[in-house]
Amino acid sequence: MKHPFQCIDWSAIAPTTHPGTTGEALWQTLQLPGLRIRIVTYSPGYLADHWCQKGHIVHCLEGSFVSEMDNGEAFVLHQGMTYVVSDDLSNHRSSTESGVKLLIVDGDFLK
Repeated sequence: MKHPFQCIDWSAIAPTTHPGTTGEALWQTLQLPGLRIRIVTYSPGYLADHWCQKGHIVHCLEGSFVSEMDNGEAFVLHQGMTYVVSDDLSNHRSSTESGVKLLIVDGDFLK
């Protein structure tokens, strides 16, 4: 996939609400062919309602969160940290005590 140069005005993209097991996630999503780019904000006390198998590049913009693996490992990411995982390699879910704002990129290139 090739994508021409474009600027993203996140203030023009309305958020959608996605409830977690606890708390909620607000997603501002730009969907392009084979590529999804999101600003995601987890409320304080958020815990994802599922184990995710999808690949992502996740960059922590503000706050901190825990990325838990289904094998029991857990990684704390703070502002300025990033993780990357490909599809179907590590089942993971996110949680945060105090809230967090993330930039998340995923798409066909992570298969």
